[in-house]
Amino acid sequence: MKLSNTHTHYGWISIGFHWFLAVGLIGLFALGLWMVDLSFYSPWYHDAPAIHKSVGVLLVGIMILRFIWREVTPVPKAVSNQTPVLNKIAHIVHLLFYILVLVLGLSGYLISTAEGHGIEVFDWFTLPALGPQIENQADLAGDIHFWLAWTLIGFATLHALAALQHHFIHKDATLKRMLTPND
Repeated sequence: MKLSNTHTHYGWISIGFHWFLAVGLIGLFALGLWMVDLSFYSPWYHDAPAIHKSVGVLLVGIMILRFIWREVTPVPKAVSNQTPVLNKIAHIVHLLFYILVLVLGLSGYLISTAEGHGIEVFDWFTLPALGPQIENQADLAGDIHFWLAWTLIGFATLHALAALQHHFIHKDATLKRMLTPND
């Protein structure tokens, strides 16, 4: 079983990080959209935000682990005969994913801790609060969180479309490499 990457293929650890984060972030986005319209009398009014915060903290941690993994294992070279400009754009978009998830997590943290309460993560641990750092912190961080979440989903959509373009139009192994290692 190939766990780590080579210069030509992704290993199971990178593939697992990719798909776990993809499903988790899309699910977190959907949960966020759903929970903001809950009424005070909904049984999910308190539980949905608690789940959203807990999953968000864990996904930011997993994204950090993924970044560390990316730094200590080879990154496979592009398989398509793309231009250097397109390869550079793909590299920038991948870096933007890391940045967006980290800043989304930070903005979510600033929303959740604006009143000085820590974030309880599934009753496993509490992420301590720094308290309010800026005026109207929750509102400002909420606006940033909202727009960054939509930006992340937009980039993820473009990323998925690019993978499908590689698979169906260029007929290269770009998508296949993120589904299973070539043993």
